Amino acid sequence: MSFIDNIKLRAKENRKKIILPEYMDQRIIDAAEIIIKENIADLIIIGKKDEINNSFVTDNCTIIDPSSSELTSTLINELYDLRKSKGLTIEEASNLMLTDYMYFACMLIKLGYADGIVSGVCHSTSNTLRPALQIIKTKENVPLVSAFFLMECTDETIGDHGTLVFADSGLVEYPTSDELSDIAGMSADSFKYLVQDEPLVAMLSYSTMGSAKSEYTDKVIEATRLAKEKYPMFKIDGELQLDAAIVPEVASRKASNSPVAGRANVLVFPNLDAGNIGYKLVERFAHAKAYGPITQGMAKPVNDLSRGSSVDEIVGVVAITAVQAQKNN
Repeated sequence: MSFIDNIKLRAKENRKKIILPEYMDQRIIDAAEIIIKENIADLIIIGKKDEINNSFVTDNCTIIDPSSSELTSTLINELYDLRKSKGLTIEEASNLMLTDYMYFACMLIKLGYADGIVSGVCHSTSNTLRPALQIIKTKENVPLVSAFFLMECTDETIGDHGTLVFADSGLVEYPTSDELSDIAGMSADSFKYLVQDEPLVAMLSYSTMGSAKSEYTDKVIEATRLAKEKYPMFKIDGELQLDAAIVPEVASRKASNSPVAGRANVLVFPNLDAGNIGYKLVERFAHAKAYGPITQGMAKPVNDLSRGSSVDEIVGVVAITAVQAQKNN
């Protein structure tokens, strides 16, 4: 059974209510039909009812139109109370609720009407995550919010039978060594929960175990030291080049004493440039499925989508979001 098939089964066992605020993209409607048909989650679609194809609507789907919903006035007042100290006026709160469906979705989550949000096929990451960070915020005692892709590759000899986490590939642009160490630990925890196997974390660089030296390799070396110190329950090693991290033959030559090299299934990139380019290369050249960006560290699961996401990938991210929501119970 593939990773995503297992995630779907877990989602079905304890269905959660997931919000889709981008009805205007046909991929969302197509994905919603599959999600409902397969009983993966209960859905809330935010949008204008007369513009949404109602043919697939069942008891497992609710359409909310902010312009006519009885909830809207409550959400406006709650948003105003939440953000007035930041200078938000009641008029601005009203405008956000009626025109920016991501704000509406986040307020539904904040007040307990749903369990998670999936958005991003026609909006930028900042448009998707800014409202979430303002309203839903981070979990208590979590150092930062970061993002990763779950990559499902056809080559089952790499990662965990073809499944890998790529982090941070969607949010934190230039993490410090300390931030990079937390991204490593949080990504290991996410891998363990979602994939249900042991995470093996490689801290990636253009250097392997001191083969090159610069301020950039020093950052990864320090991040590795900190990650091992802060997250001793996980196997974390670096700095490693990508081939040394995932190819056993290369690992035997470059890092023969590493507990991770050649077998890594969690790849921590030194910055967002590398992580984002890396996941897109694997997705397009190796025809891998890319689920994400999946956020970690948020009080409730709010997940972004690449604007290049396929319908199947949207379905997969909704299933992942539902399983994340189960953890919050």
